[in-house]
Amino acid sequence: MSHFQVPLLALFLVLAGGSLFLYKYRVLGFPVQPDAETRVWTVEAMVNLNAGPGPVKASLHIPGLTPGFAILDENFVSRGFGFNPRYVRGGREVEWHIRRARGPQTLYYRAIVYREPEQRETDTTPPFPPKPELGEPFNTAMEVLVDELRSQSADPASYTVELLKRLADGRSDQNVELLLGPAASLLDRARTATTLLAAARIPARLVRGIILQDRQRKAVLVPWLEIHDGRGWTYFDPETGSQGLPDNFLLWWSGTDPLVEIEGARDVDVKFSVQSNVTDPVVIAQRKAERKRAGLASFSIFDLPIQTQAVYAILLLVPVGALVVIVLRNIIGVQTFGTFMPVLIALAFRETQLLWGVLLFSVLVALGLAFRFLLERLRLLLVPRLGAVLIIVVLLMLMTSMLSHQLGFEIGLSVALFPMVILAMTIERMSVVWEERGSREAIQQGLGSLLVAMICYLVMGLSYAEHLVFVFPELLLVVLAVTLLIGRYTGYRLVELYRFRDIRQSNG
Repeated sequence: MSHFQVPLLALFLVLAGGSLFLYKYRVLGFPVQPDAETRVWTVEAMVNLNAGPGPVKASLHIPGLTPGFAILDENFVSRGFGFNPRYVRGGREVEWHIRRARGPQTLYYRAIVYREPEQRETDTTPPFPPKPELGEPFNTAMEVLVDELRSQSADPASYTVELLKRLADGRSDQNVELLLGPAASLLDRARTATTLLAAARIPARLVRGIILQDRQRKAVLVPWLEIHDGRGWTYFDPETGSQGLPDNFLLWWSGTDPLVEIEGARDVDVKFSVQSNVTDPVVIAQRKAERKRAGLASFSIFDLPIQTQAVYAILLLVPVGALVVIVLRNIIGVQTFGTFMPVLIALAFRETQLLWGVLLFSVLVALGLAFRFLLERLRLLLVPRLGAVLIIVVLLMLMTSMLSHQLGFEIGLSVALFPMVILAMTIERMSVVWEERGSREAIQQGLGSLLVAMICYLVMGLSYAEHLVFVFPELLLVVLAVTLLIGRYTGYRLVELYRFRDIRQSNG
């Protein structure tokens, strides 16, 4: 059983990390591309009125349930007015109120919305509407028209399509012409359609919305029709009879109530404007997680303070660099001084840039190694010798920074970003290998460490890798699983295959 413990543990880690990743990516919408953008729409309603003198109340319908869209943020702007958003019949409304106002006043409502295909109306099935009573001769015209449409349709949807066709060509049918009246507008046709649908015992309601287009200074509310077919709400264009909502249709409110109601003011005018922008999809994914009450929203790295996020943006790359070191050492066979030294040096390269970082690191190690050989003659104990090397490294870093500053090479100031303890341990380890195994082995491991640090820098510097481990830190479980599997690898390294090629050829 012990032989399968590591593979089973690795499988569990991959499934756990992969499941969390897929949930955040597919369900919550966290982006996998570092430069991804999501289009959002800013919709603003401006209410102009002439107040007072005296108390003023103004109620404006605002988006509530918006099929195909979700509200990212909304603002209510008014000078001196209190406001109270609330749910009402037909959706939501905001009520502005003030005890005393005089003269022209302007109230603003602004919403930022984004596409959300999962957003649908989930109302309970409404009851069959009562039969309208219009009086004669309208009742007779309504009954005749309803009977004709029933015979020409098979279900509520086809009935609605036939009805809207009749209403669009009202002059060809005397009954339709009587019910619509002269010079019927599109809104009048939609209202007449709801009446005739009620006569056929089909639940229907009038909705109004905005066709979202960029840079609209005077957007208009467009009437639309929705019916309930027993399974859910279906939308129809009252002008063409086509079924479904356009992708850019933002439902504002439903029902026959007026858009705005005012008490204590006159000369009311409402204007709409629309503008398109782009935003970070991470913000939308966080809002979606909050709306779904996902447990991940309470344990998100984005809830940490900004300074802490900046720290973890670097720390989360360390396991990626460690995996690179493990692959290079255990699979390829590159020799290095320690395991984490190349990773930490690679982090320093992120600030110094690669070329200057390699040069500064090489100079410091070479100088430190020279001083280390001088200390060898003093025959110091291990701990005092390490302390002396550490002090020398700090002095060398200081001297390098001062000299580069005098020469006008400001890049030399970044030498202080190198981890001095790692430098000291590298110098100490390299000197020991030099004495025990010779200069060739020491230089070979030193160059191997530098090579691995450079590769770690290149991998950890990929914007794609930075983005993935920061937005999806659960992927580090997959990195851990790969590390455990490599830990059980006991085969030949690639370098060893090259070293023993003569033996392999002779045996072959």
